[in-house]
Amino acid sequence: MSAVIDKPASERGAAAEPRWWEAPPRPVWEERPSTAGLASKGLVLVLACLGILFPLWIIVVTSLSSRKTIDEAGGLVMIPKGITFVAYQELLSGGQVTRAAIISILITLVGTAFSMTVSVLCAYGLSRTGSLGHRWLLMILLATMFFSAGLIPTYLLVQSLGLTDTYLALILPSAVSVFNILVLRGFFMGISQELIDSARIDGAGDFRILWQIVMPLSRAVLAVITLFYAVGYWSAWFNASLYLNDQDMMPLQNVMIQLVQKQEAPVGLGQAIKTGELSGLAVQMAVMVMALLPVAVLSPFVQRHFKKGMLTGAVKG
Repeated sequence: MSAVIDKPASERGAAAEPRWWEAPPRPVWEERPSTAGLASKGLVLVLACLGILFPLWIIVVTSLSSRKTIDEAGGLVMIPKGITFVAYQELLSGGQVTRAAIISILITLVGTAFSMTVSVLCAYGLSRTGSLGHRWLLMILLATMFFSAGLIPTYLLVQSLGLTDTYLALILPSAVSVFNILVLRGFFMGISQELIDSARIDGAGDFRILWQIVMPLSRAVLAVITLFYAVGYWSAWFNASLYLNDQDMMPLQNVMIQLVQKQEAPVGLGQAIKTGELSGLAVQMAVMVMALLPVAVLSPFVQRHFKKGMLTGAVKG
């Protein structure tokens, strides 16, 4: 017996347990990467970051450049030569772009609040397996992910409800995402049933359980889904182009598309355009920065919730 124990681990066989000073065997993917592997990963990450940040850099620099700098560069500016905020001052001084930005903010706030309310209530009801019509409602929701009526029937429905040329047409047709409901449902189902049962014993109803127990424990997934809805409303342009005919009701994204398509500064932006101090290209880039800024500011605050919110909800669903 002692002879077997005294043999090295390589001679005792793979089934023998390693001694305390020997490193335990690990799979290949758990091994420490080599220096070349670390260098290649770092290079790929750097290139990916440059591919994302370089276009943003060009947009920001061009929006802060004067007409002379843009003309010398022949278009988009990569190296700044003096900074001017004339484009932003003209855009925020009132007019079409300012009105469109206010409309987009209001649509995003109201739409996100409405979508989250409907999604949370629906997901909580579907997470209670003993609720009325639970299975049939879930199957109907799943069917809508694969089958839809199409664009023309949807337009006719919105028109028959009298929602054309109203801001409700920008909210109601895309108010609920079945995918987001399923993610919320999966997260809600992961909450301890004993905790909910104890609350029922204490006399709490479904709304109180949802508000005081389920939602505080689901802050991660709620933050992620809220960001999804907010970005969707802020970036949406198709519904406005389809259901709105009044130019004064257009949100920021539609105004940005119109500015880019015209390839010139819009009429009425002030004296800076008439004197030649401001370029139409700088105005276009400034509108793009205004459209990207809210998402860029909010995303880092929600980023820490992505792993816990999305993965947990998706796996348990």
